[in-house]
Amino acid sequence: MNSRAFAIVALFLVQLLYGLNYTFAKVIINENFVKPLGLVILRVGGATLLFWLISPLIPKEKIDKKDYIKFFFAAIFGVMINMILFLKGLELTTPIHAAAIVTITPVIILILSSFVLKEKITLLKVIGVVLAFSGAIVLTIYGKSARAGDDIVLGNTLIFINAISYSIYIILIKKLTEKYHPFTFIKWLFLFGFILVLPFGFKDITQMEWTTFTPYAWIALLFVVVGATFATYLLNPLALRKLKATTVGVFIYLQPVIAGLFAIIMGADVVDTVKISAMVLIFLGVYLVTIKPKKVKS
Repeated sequence: MNSRAFAIVALFLVQLLYGLNYTFAKVIINENFVKPLGLVILRVGGATLLFWLISPLIPKEKIDKKDYIKFFFAAIFGVMINMILFLKGLELTTPIHAAAIVTITPVIILILSSFVLKEKITLLKVIGVVLAFSGAIVLTIYGKSARAGDDIVLGNTLIFINAISYSIYIILIKKLTEKYHPFTFIKWLFLFGFILVLPFGFKDITQMEWTTFTPYAWIALLFVVVGATFATYLLNPLALRKLKATTVGVFIYLQPVIAGLFAIIMGADVVDTVKISAMVLIFLGVYLVTIKPKKVKS
């Protein structure tokens, strides 16, 4: 298998793992095996341990002392706010809603890039932004859930803020990922992230009743930690090194499709006209934002 083919397979696996994660995480939260903030601790703590265990296998790099501050701020947006709001939002909304809204991330990155990195925004991209946000609004206002305990408006709002936080993180790490090996960056990101989230979920961890865990709950928990966190952060850098940003952008469409199909199969969600209509708006919007304008030949 050549390097490009391996990168495509890696990128597909990342989307597959993320797509399945919505249902696995929601089930273990909603069935009261662990509360959202407790799951954040287990997810970040488990991944941190695994990253540092494999760190001796990665060539060591000297880190500038001033960059530790940058790692810390990246951990605030990329780990603490991102994961806390994602899992808390997922508790209150459906897997399909959450996956569809997360797809808007490239749109938010575009908006932030225009302000922070002074990147040019075309009319086509503006139309894409409007369509994507319209889809998110439709999903939030008119979307429904079969589960009585869900709060779609609050849950979708938290997922949306989570997407904003992750987008800020992407902007913050742009120069750091160019300067350091991805693995060097990730292990410090998660270490700082674990320190940051520990106070929020420590009480929930101490109150967990591990004896109540069913085999399915254990499988779901291991999947969230090892598959949807450790493996995705491990595979993503390998894919990004060999593929163009436009190719990576196309793969984001797989995530809500995989999330939706798996959620329906597992009985964790249902499809209706509102969800399909909103997802079409979001997909079309993200597509318009991610396509590159053709250069006019002189």
